[in-house]
Amino acid sequence: MVPTVPTFHPLRVRSVERLTDDSAALTLDVPPELRETFGHAPGQHLTLRRVNERGEEIRRTYSLCDPARSRPPSLRVGIRLVEGGLFSTYALKELTEGSTVEVLPPIGRFVLQPRPGRFAAVVGGSGITPVLSMAGTLLAREPAARFCLIRSDRTTASTMFLEEVADLKDRYPDRFHLVTALSREEQHSGLPSGRLDTERLTALLPALLSESGVRETDGWYLCGPLGLVEGATEALRALGVPRDRVHQEIFHADTAVAAASAPPPGARAMSGSATVSATLGGRGGSWPASQGETLLETVLRNRSDAPYACKGGVCGTCRARLLGGEIHVDRNFALEPEELDAGYVLACQSHPLTAKVEVDFDA
Repeated sequence: MVPTVPTFHPLRVRSVERLTDDSAALTLDVPPELRETFGHAPGQHLTLRRVNERGEEIRRTYSLCDPARSRPPSLRVGIRLVEGGLFSTYALKELTEGSTVEVLPPIGRFVLQPRPGRFAAVVGGSGITPVLSMAGTLLAREPAARFCLIRSDRTTASTMFLEEVADLKDRYPDRFHLVTALSREEQHSGLPSGRLDTERLTALLPALLSESGVRETDGWYLCGPLGLVEGATEALRALGVPRDRVHQEIFHADTAVAAASAPPPGARAMSGSATVSATLGGRGGSWPASQGETLLETVLRNRSDAPYACKGGVCGTCRARLLGGEIHVDRNFALEPEELDAGYVLACQSHPLTAKVEVDFDA
């Protein structure tokens, strides 16, 4: 079967439900003929697209928060307003019931398929969104599963999906354990205020689950800002959790932009004369790269259907397999070590180092 390139579909906005002062849940209707196309696994996300008044195409990814369904009649994502965010500002201030949004079918490898066992998540802010889908799906489908959620937010008022998480706690009191930390507000009970950094998590997790319980948890899911995810990863490593049980998805990496690795001397010297070959949707092509371009930029100049969303090394939408040549990668917050070992790269962050580079978006 020849691979097909996912295409955008116009979906009608059913509702825009305000969650906090700076966030909302966007619900989209899925017509019957597209429901199989939009079937999703727990933890996957959607890519949304708009064209602004200047004709510029803006794409962003948002995680699905409802339990997974194979033929969903609707899709619900959580959107938090980002300062200066071109899509989040539009979504929260301009989208209304009856509006139309262009949407790609669900993608993503930050997924928890229901199975027996003990699972846990450490999330911050809007990082609750995919984990809410994971926990809801797991607990509903697998009676032999348990889930521990450790979430961090600034204040109660800024906490997304409060009611949905409380509902999980009410429905599964013996199998769902919730721990909340607020960084800017004291709680009457529970954890003292403050950020969940490496030191604090290293002490907290064994107290919640026991040291052996932390190590024996079948899967850890970390989602949210870069600092929280890195801190949780370090804590789990220090507590002896096997690497293959830790899964992560970064939602915000702005603080790392300035610290992005610099290319080695001469790293982009080949850009003016390099040729990029790419396979996409079963069709191949080869094109000259312009000075300083990423692989994605070269491909997009010739194939407008090349997959991408954030262009910041965070979402992983532009993942491709490197088949030949050498590249320099500016930064990577999306691919896990096993994907890198298998030869996958982020096209939006990769620059040619050799005269010929070949990638496969279908792999």
